[in-house]
Amino acid sequence: QCQLSGLWRNEQDSLMEISAVRDNGDFQGKYLTRVTLAGSCAHASPLKGAQQQPGEGGWPAFAFTVRWDRFSNATTAFVGQCFVDTGGKETLTTMWLLREAVGSLEEDWKATR
Repeated sequence: QCQLSGLWRNEQDSLMEISAVRDNGDFQGKYLTRVTLAGSCAHASPLKGAQQQPGEGGWPAFAFTVRWDRFSNATTAFVGQCFVDTGGKETLTTMWLLREAVGSLEEDWKATR
């Protein structure tokens, strides 16, 4: 079974630390990104999420949000799934949407990446 809690590193060398997943699937942690919109150095930001309880023979799906409020006026929502290969290596696959605050409704078109 895939354990979501722990320290994870992505292809961009960002780090994510997830505390223990509660019995109801809730978790929290922090995300240390190496990639910023402003090109500044790495910052740790809080994350909160939930994991689906895996079905029999399945791998758990999860979702979490990261609030980048210390260096950016944006929030990112991630959804993904945890897998274990035949060698026992755990891998998270995710997709994300980043929402940046904009000053008007007319600028809404450029607020989500």
